[in-house]
Amino acid sequence: MKTFSATPADIDKKWLIIDAEGVVLGRLASIIAMRLRGKHKPTFTPSMDMGDNVIVINADKVQMTGKKRTDKIHYWHTGHPGGIKQRTAGQILEGKFPERLLEKAVQRMLPGGPLSRAQLKNLRVYAGADHPHEAQNPEVLDVKAMNAKNTRSQS
Repeated sequence: MKTFSATPADIDKKWLIIDAEGVVLGRLASIIAMRLRGKHKPTFTPSMDMGDNVIVINADKVQMTGKKRTDKIHYWHTGHPGGIKQRTAGQILEGKFPERLLEKAVQRMLPGGPLSRAQLKNLRVYAGADHPHEAQNPEVLDVKAMNAKNTRSQS
């Protein structure tokens, strides 16, 4: 039996839409990363961009378990001496670009390299419920119904 290796002619990309409202951030990011790489397909080839195009709406309403909203700190450096900066996950969600929290979570779940950077371009994240991709007829992927742990009840 020969090992199947996909060619560009074998690749079939779909458009998926995911509603992130009430879904736990890490679980959502891992599902999105798997879909972007194409690991959910039986014809997965590690060296090819086999993944689907993923649209995420309501990224500003994503949930976190425990005290991550206040205790999880994201650091970056400006490049100048003493230029270390930080924000909590809650500050990022309440800020101007709340979708960056989900984008970074997905990026960090993909392996580093040129292929992963190309696959990350197939991810579109929107803070609100509106998106400009109606013409692609995206299929709805219900992450909440996959597992009861994917959602977090407000307490």
